[in-house]
Amino acid sequence: MLWKSRKTTRRSFVAAALLTALAVPQAAAAAAAPASEPSASGTPVRVPAPTGKQPVGTKTLHLTDASRPDPWKPAAGKRQLMVTLWYPARHQGDRNTPFVSKELSKLVIGKEDLAGIRTNSTLNAAPARAPRPLVVLSPGFGMSRLTLTGLGEDLASRGYAVAAVDHTYEAPVEFPGGRIETCETCEKPDMAAVVRNRAKDFSFVLGRLTAPGSPLAVDRDRIAVVGHSIGGASAVETLRVDKRVDAAVNLDGDFPGSLPAGGPNKPVLLLGAQRAGHMENWDKSWQRLTGWKRWLDVPEGGHLTFTDAPWIADRFGLRDQLPPDQVAGAYGTLHGTRSTALTRAYVSAFVDRHLRGTPSPLFDRPSPAYPEVAFMKKP
Repeated sequence: MLWKSRKTTRRSFVAAALLTALAVPQAAAAAAAPASEPSASGTPVRVPAPTGKQPVGTKTLHLTDASRPDPWKPAAGKRQLMVTLWYPARHQGDRNTPFVSKELSKLVIGKEDLAGIRTNSTLNAAPARAPRPLVVLSPGFGMSRLTLTGLGEDLASRGYAVAAVDHTYEAPVEFPGGRIETCETCEKPDMAAVVRNRAKDFSFVLGRLTAPGSPLAVDRDRIAVVGHSIGGASAVETLRVDKRVDAAVNLDGDFPGSLPAGGPNKPVLLLGAQRAGHMENWDKSWQRLTGWKRWLDVPEGGHLTFTDAPWIADRFGLRDQLPPDQVAGAYGTLHGTRSTALTRAYVSAFVDRHLRGTPSPLFDRPSPAYPEVAFMKKP
């Protein structure tokens, strides 16, 4: 997992995601990454287009949980979180929202290049009025919520309300006014404590989004949580402890120890890459998942396959800047186009099945449309 890498206090989420396992210092990253240039048609680099039919809006929330102090930095006061929302919009406006701010890009790679990437969302667009099923996203340790933008936009284009959470002091997080808080837990992370704390973050965000006055029209009876790496383990823990959550997806996230006896009796999708230690970890927890479940793996993939890292690495030539063993661990041999397509397909099929009651053959047998995905275990 990414959290087992060397010190991360001088590295940040895109360094972790794009330069694999927090192994490349900022100076090297700055030298390696080429400038973000428009394509031959003059258009900017853009997050892969969503596959759904609905226009996508986006908002950013700054939330404070007045019920608890920050667990990683008590001197900071009450727990503060940044959340990105993606949702079906009434109309498509200016799809020019930056992927990341200039300040955060400069912190990460020493340049503003990543701020040149544009999303497919209209900033502050009016949300569609009808209540929508809610999907909450959580990134890997040391990584930003923005590394799940491609997945979040795609789910929103398919009619879901989506909220991606930054877990403060577990990665660099930018707050309004340009304040950036760095990672306070990266020196000696207690990953079991991280999972417990993220579950509390999830529950707090769910409370805000399902309460009167929520910025989105959310169907409080249809909620799923999805996470990458330790965010995936946290999603399953949230499913276990929060009765409001109906289903969870773990994208290549090891569990810190085994799941407690009598684990969640609700739907869980394990979608990973075939790493030796990871396989043993999931095997220990498999029998503790007592509801609907599937374990699928991508043998050609790597730990970052299920994030935006592969397509960005392809666009900026970052694979060529890394040793082969780091490329294999982070990306495998699967490139960004296919990584994005299969992640979107299986996550959306899962939430469609368990939040909308729409079955999918993707969970019945291997699919010729996605030959990269192998069935590992099925009840």
